[in-house]
Amino acid sequence: MNILNKKDNGIMKATGKEPGQGNPLVSYKFGADPYALVYKDRVYLYMTNDVLEYDDSGKVKDNTYGNINKITVISSDDLMNWTDHGEIVAARSEGAAKWATQSWAPAAVHKVIDGKDKFFLYFANNASGIGVLTSDSPEGPWVDPLGKALILRSVPGVEDVTWLFDPAVFVDDDGKAYIYFGGGIPEGKEEWPNTARVMELGPDMISVVGEAKPIPAPFLFEDAGINKYDGRYYFTYCSNFFSGERPEGSPPAGEIAYMTSDHPMGPWTYRGTILKNPGHFFGVGGNNHHSIFAFHDKWYIAYHAQTLSKALGVPQGYRSTHLNEVRFSDADGAIQEIEANYEGVSAIQFFNPYQSVPAATSAWNAGIAVEPPVSSSGEAVNERVVTALTDGSWTGLAGVDFGQPGASAITVSAAGGDQPSIIELRLDQPDGKLIGTVKVAAGSKKAAEWTAEVAEAEGIHDLYFVFRGEGGKRLLQLYRWQFS
Repeated sequence: MNILNKKDNGIMKATGKEPGQGNPLVSYKFGADPYALVYKDRVYLYMTNDVLEYDDSGKVKDNTYGNINKITVISSDDLMNWTDHGEIVAARSEGAAKWATQSWAPAAVHKVIDGKDKFFLYFANNASGIGVLTSDSPEGPWVDPLGKALILRSVPGVEDVTWLFDPAVFVDDDGKAYIYFGGGIPEGKEEWPNTARVMELGPDMISVVGEAKPIPAPFLFEDAGINKYDGRYYFTYCSNFFSGERPEGSPPAGEIAYMTSDHPMGPWTYRGTILKNPGHFFGVGGNNHHSIFAFHDKWYIAYHAQTLSKALGVPQGYRSTHLNEVRFSDADGAIQEIEANYEGVSAIQFFNPYQSVPAATSAWNAGIAVEPPVSSSGEAVNERVVTALTDGSWTGLAGVDFGQPGASAITVSAAGGDQPSIIELRLDQPDGKLIGTVKVAAGSKKAAEWTAEVAEAEGIHDLYFVFRGEGGKRLLQLYRWQFS
């Protein structure tokens, strides 16, 4: 999914995300319906795995969503450099939940049960039910503990939900957990669809308790969200696209709206909207889907927009995740209006190059693919590596802190391609100061370690890995790297 356009210096042009920008979070693949899980000083984002669909003539067609059975995962500890953890095969015969046909709009949560960390991944099987997977790690592997859906229309209080999807999950301070879900518009009920629900989860997180309660959200469309701030519960959702007249104070079409309550199951008070439709900011519309989370004393919203697909010339329902800051009013707890943009958020800390870094960690890139390795190193459950597709392709990291006196060497783990290749290490831009060159031999089927000296790598810089070799060939696969 890369456009292989080069600048005059032979270095690939970035597509969809320029160096310095924070949004979209990744530009070598799509990722929609983001949901955030914070665990051990990392933010994990679980997303619907949008993939380009083609018609019989090979032309990209509108996203039908019908073929999506994977959930894609990235994580970061600084909110600028994101590590790709691959895809969770959630549905169908090859997936964890073999009863399901699709996996849309995931929601992830962590809970300590019997003294052990447990992770729960809820997902929508199209709009007909909600399933759950479990794991001992936020990166998997994931299993289906039920062998069936967690919530169907046979569950009390769910019978009249038009779209049974878009879960959001919350564990309160007392250990009780709740699941929020639903959407859709019964005919003639655009103002009050009454299709959002909240339900208590059992202590095991894979059962439900009692009856689902309606959430009276005006002009509801889809996209449940739930947070707690300063003792108050915030239910957030996407408004519908009704084209008729709306009463004053109602949410406009396709915006993120919110309601508040003193109890996780209501009653709820409508408060207003906080994020306009992506079309207002990026010139390309579509539905709106979000997740709000706290990280290191600040609040953020992850949301999707068709910015990458627009840059690729195919704004046909393929979404990418973005990040911006959220602020609350001290006076009344109101969420202030959010400004979506390409700038994104600032890194909350500098990047440490003296640790073993998965190569599938980057802020920017061009001409690469992130995919499974030719031969696994066993470093991760769903290991992903960077494949350099052509001469002049590159990846970049933001805010790398080499310190003083700085680095003297780098070791990379890489598997060579058909021809010898070179990794140029450059500072601040893809054609910036050259601080070192790593030579990778051809023909290695397994990853090997390659070490090179570096010079003038000190202080804080953006760092670029620029891949050089015989043009038009897959040059190498980069697994990991570490400075010393």
